[in-house]
Formats: sequence, structure tokens, C-alpha cells
Amino acid sequence: MSERRACRLVNQPRGTQCYQPAQREDEDVLTQAIVALASQYGRYGYRRITALLKRDGWEVGKDRVERIWRREGLKVPQRQKPRRRLWLNDGSCVRLRPERTNHVWSYDFVSAKTYDGRTVRMLNLIDEHSRECPLVRAERRWSSAKVIEALADVMVITGCAGAPAVGQRAGVRCPRSA
Repeated sequence: MSERRACRLVNQPRGTQCYQPAQREDEDVLTQAIVALASQYGRYGYRRITALLKRDGWEVGKDRVERIWRREGLKVPQRQKPRRRLWLNDGSCVRLRPERTNHVWSYDFVSAKTYDGRTVRMLNLIDEHSRECPLVRAERRWSSAKVIEALADVMVITGCAGAPAVGQRAGVRCPRSA
């Protein structure tokens, strides 16, 4: 089948079939400069990078920089909310950073409504190192005794949070089970 007939079948102009994009000679050097500036100034977007390039003597527009920016997969990261400090007045409490699985756990409650309008609350327990969820338990009403019982069940099954693996020293001691 000829190119002319194939282009007519797919309703495509023949000029787009024969088009060869012309790459500028400074494209690779410009790309390296954009990536270097983006890594140096992590919170800058392509518009501010364009201004920096113009200040350095590049004759480049924001559209070209944006095209290269997208092609290279560059993004401005979202701002992270700063974590609040955890401490007592005497400075004795420090936020634990997870070093291994079952070292630090976090739990939270999630609320949902059933089809008849009643509330269900779910207790979610998350291992901060592996991001696994060893427990999701739903109840209509949670009491402190039920929370402690659910946490104790997980400790029996997976071992205590903070319990050392074989050959490691303990950072936190497990409570004795009654």
C-alpha cells in the first residue's frame, strides 16, 4: 500500500508522516543546565528556572523550558507540613524513628457510615518502617479496653512494637502480658 493511500485511509496529512523534527544544537546543553538548576533550586518551577537561564545569558523562552521540563519529568515537590515536636516540659520525650519492622507503630481511627446511617469506627494500626497494616478492626463503639485488647492481640501475633529481632538490643521493653 502506498503512503499516499495509507494517509488518506487514516485521514492524516502526508506532511505529518514525512515530518522530521529539527533538534537544535544547544538542546542537550540546555537540558543539562535546566536539570542542574532544578536540582540546585528544588522549590523553583520552570518559570523561575527560565529567569535564571536568561540571567545567565541563555536566549530561551518559558515554553521551550517547559517542554524540556516535562520531557525530563521534573516536578516541584509539594510542600510538606512540618511535624510537630513531641516532648514534655523536661525534654524527655523524643519522636522515635523506625529502624526496622515492628519497631514503631502508629494507630488511628477512621469513621464511616453504613447504609442505614449508623456509624462504624475502624482502628488502623500501621508499622511505620514497612508501612504494613497489621490490624484493621471495625467496631460500632470503641472503649479504651477494646483498643488495648486489639493492640495486645497484635502484639501476641506479630511480637511487640520495639521488641528486638534476634541478635539486636532492645530500645523499648514490651509490657508483660497478664
